[in-house]
Amino acid sequence: MATASPNDMKSFYRQKKTNKTGITKSSSKSKKKSPPKHAAAIGSNITQPTALISHGGALDLQDDYDKNEEVLRQFDMNMAYGPCLGMTRVGRWERAQRLGLNPPKQIEDLLKGGKVNSECLWDGRV
Repeated sequence: MATASPNDMKSFYRQKKTNKTGITKSSSKSKKKSPPKHAAAIGSNITQPTALISHGGALDLQDDYDKNEEVLRQFDMNMAYGPCLGMTRVGRWERAQRLGLNPPKQIEDLLKGGKVNSECLWDGRV
């Protein structure tokens, strides 16, 4: 590909200008666009749809689980005791104990009590 000299740039990049300033204005008048009828935005008086509200008007933002499950989920997310995928929580606790990682005794008590989910938080999700 041959290079163009500075004098040939006008012929290389051809532009057609409609007026002296080079700025063209649209002939139609711009209309103010109104927001969609069903859009919830700041300052909008549209409320949350009832399908997303449960339990007497409270927003359904949290899964239903108790304090014990919350402690076990924190254990699942703590990578200091190794990965949790592919094994039960009891197996992970026992492995951490064998490796000398000192997992919390409270976790063992909850797991051996038998009234909690034995699968880790990520089981079936990843």
